[in-house]
Amino acid sequence: MSTYAKFASVYDKLMSDIPYERWIDYLKIVTEKHQLKGRRVLDLGCGTGTISLLLAKEGFEMTGVDLSEDMLAVARAKTEAYAIPFYLQNMTELELHKKFDLILAFCDVLNYLQTKEEILQTLKRIYEHLQEGGLLLFDVHSIYKMTEVFGNRTYAVNDDEVSYIWNCFNEGDLGVEHELSFFIQNERGLYERFDEVHVQKTFPPEEYRTLLKKAGFTILDLSADFGLSLPNEKSERIFFAVKKDFIE
Repeated sequence: MSTYAKFASVYDKLMSDIPYERWIDYLKIVTEKHQLKGRRVLDLGCGTGTISLLLAKEGFEMTGVDLSEDMLAVARAKTEAYAIPFYLQNMTELELHKKFDLILAFCDVLNYLQTKEEILQTLKRIYEHLQEGGLLLFDVHSIYKMTEVFGNRTYAVNDDEVSYIWNCFNEGDLGVEHELSFFIQNERGLYERFDEVHVQKTFPPEEYRTLLKKAGFTILDLSADFGLSLPNEKSERIFFAVKKDFIE
């Protein structure tokens, strides 16, 4: 089993404290506010399918896309009862030949794109996959979170089955490298070590605004930390709700 396959197999346990329900609550607030029509939803960067599963239980018609086949294998097993289609694709080259009423890029998915060119290309592909009047909802790490919360810090969790050490290093220009060493207990009771490296980057909110407008979107809401309040200097997640307008 590859390192990433091993990581995918324990991802949900490692991320058990992630408040996925807060993303669902945010989605409900925003889609009600902006009167979303339709139930077809694309979950970009779906990972192991937790958000797809939660929304399928709410009656949404889900589709998922991720760059990791190992993550998608977990997602398919987890959501088998709902027969959600999952596709292995790079979001910068998204091509599904169908359109959606709502597209999500939750859990800082766009922070894995390293350049504004990649973000713009992804936003253009998302735009092409939205119905007219459809919504895109996404969140990114704030500058405060990248520099003050992550920046050059170490976190550790010790659990009987899985433990990890998470080192964060500032990469300059609002980038962070996450070095994760995790230890998994095998069937013999011994612990095996696996290492993962993830690189993320963020940009000021006004730069995301510019890129969204270039891609053709109308910006509806810019808010922070799962609500509709404006960001402040210590907000950790910046949320965007944008729309593909009707074409006359």
